[in-house]
Amino acid sequence: MELRDSINRSRMSPYQWLIVGLCVLLNALDGFDVMAMAFTATSVTNDFALSGAELGLLLSAGLVGMAVGSLVLAPFADIVGRRPMILASVALAAAGMFLSSLAHSPVELGLWRVVTGLGVGGILACTNVIASEYSSDRWRGLSIGIYTAGYGVGATLGGMAAVSLQSSYGWRSVFVFGGIATAAALALLAALLPESVDFLLTRRPRNVVERLNRIARRIGQPPVGVLAEVQAGRLGAGPGNSARSRNTVGDLLTPANRRATLLIWLAFFATMFGFYFVNSWTPRLLVEAGMTEQQGVVGGLMLTLGGTFGSILYGVLATKWSSRGVFTGFAALSAVSMVLFISSAGVLALAFAAGVAVGMLINGCIAGLYTITPSLYATGARSTGVGWAIGIGRIGAIVAPMITGALLDAAWTPVQLYLGVGAVVLIAAAAVRMLGPSTVNAPVREPELAEVPGK
Repeated sequence: MELRDSINRSRMSPYQWLIVGLCVLLNALDGFDVMAMAFTATSVTNDFALSGAELGLLLSAGLVGMAVGSLVLAPFADIVGRRPMILASVALAAAGMFLSSLAHSPVELGLWRVVTGLGVGGILACTNVIASEYSSDRWRGLSIGIYTAGYGVGATLGGMAAVSLQSSYGWRSVFVFGGIATAAALALLAALLPESVDFLLTRRPRNVVERLNRIARRIGQPPVGVLAEVQAGRLGAGPGNSARSRNTVGDLLTPANRRATLLIWLAFFATMFGFYFVNSWTPRLLVEAGMTEQQGVVGGLMLTLGGTFGSILYGVLATKWSSRGVFTGFAALSAVSMVLFISSAGVLALAFAAGVAVGMLINGCIAGLYTITPSLYATGARSTGVGWAIGIGRIGAIVAPMITGALLDAAWTPVQLYLGVGAVVLIAAAAVRMLGPSTVNAPVREPELAEVPGK
């Protein structure tokens, strides 16, 4: 059995789960890094005498960097490899955190937040891909669900650490802590993280057989021998693309791939729009709907609490049913729960329960997209495809708070806003539904190595 097929069909080894665990760790650190600015917003505002608009720009700087990182850095992983790009992106994020702690002006801090975001954007695209590639067919959905949940865990634990650090050492210590933790993760990755099997089979660097056999031994698979011929492959569902296709964004928009690419971009944009709307505006809109300020904050925390479990719930369900079908169900229920959530603001127990449901479902949708997207592209364009999908999604994340603010100024009510965003999330469900059924929840299988005779 070929190594790629062995990974897809066999029981996952402890080493494969270790690889997924390393990706979870990175996503948790990303959650802390990205939220560090939110954790320190009040102290930074006081230190630099910021206006509300200036603080808003600082809060958006990391998201802008993430979008650019996903769009620009991720494609290089299809050229130089997943492992080198992950290490470079983690180093960039660590540097951005350390430099943020040394900023002497809002402009400097904003610049270093963009640098941090660039690293995080590259990390997200590459770790999503490598976690998917090292997971078996059966457990891929759960692996990506656990991976996605790492973000919320990092943000939550990071928030607790930030409170303690700021009270004792000031806001700069939060960024120092994040930099140290990210640098430590870099050392761990350098020692333990392997290159992608799919990348090695497609690009065939020097000593490819030795490198593949080293990985095969670690995951408990038979050794491999001579290289098989690279046959015509595909970048998505359609034929006619070489497995060694040039790494350009244009590959994502060839006739064979254009439909799937545009649909997944639409799904990412709509889902990220809904995710950042509920996470950014819920406390404020609950107050507008009649809650006290404290109750609004608790409502926001219910979303975070639900989100921690939603990604894992998605993964568990995806081990039994189609990833695309589970996503469609989550997205449809997200829209319904949003309307129930804001409509029940007058009944606290019901509103908080609905808030947990909203957090679970919308976070599950994010896990679903991270699971589905790698399966649309072959190795030569997989990181490019995932990176651009995440980047397009980040555009939705950036514009959602802005559009919401403009609609509030135009006298939209909280109920109208949640109805509108629910409709947007339904667009994501329709887009994934239009992708059609998936035969497996796995990346495209491509030709690779023959087994050593007699083994």
